[in-house]
Amino acid sequence: MDLVLRIFIAGVLGGLIGLEREYRGKAAGFRTHFLVALGSALFMVLSMYGFEEVRTLPNMSVDPSRVASQIVSGIGFIGAGAIIFQKKIHGLTTAAGVWVTAAVGMTCGSSLYLLAVSTTVIVLICLEAEWFLLRNTKRKKEDEDSLEEGE
Repeated sequence: MDLVLRIFIAGVLGGLIGLEREYRGKAAGFRTHFLVALGSALFMVLSMYGFEEVRTLPNMSVDPSRVASQIVSGIGFIGAGAIIFQKKIHGLTTAAGVWVTAAVGMTCGSSLYLLAVSTTVIVLICLEAEWFLLRNTKRKKEDEDSLEEGE
């Protein structure tokens, strides 16, 4: 039951990050972040507990961190696909969000819930602070522009 809880919490935390992205109309939203966190947690659980029979074989070594490193590589590939190069770069925040969501999932898979929840809260604060600052900066610029037009 503990293993299912790890995956469940990962999905919930990833989903929270995804909801914020979905609300902002970004390409990677709730489902993407939910699935990335869920899958990352599952891979971590699998790497930690899925090879118990193999560990007992003579001359056999199993390194769970190898699976973790492959999660990071795979997420890098997904993130690269989220970045669009045109006249300017789009999607870096989306790619970074997917990347940190994978880390949150891996953290849940390792049963480090406090760290996973704390990271999720920090991510949400970061994403909302960015939006809040950009909105206020844009509003201030519009006010300055209207003042200049009035002169």
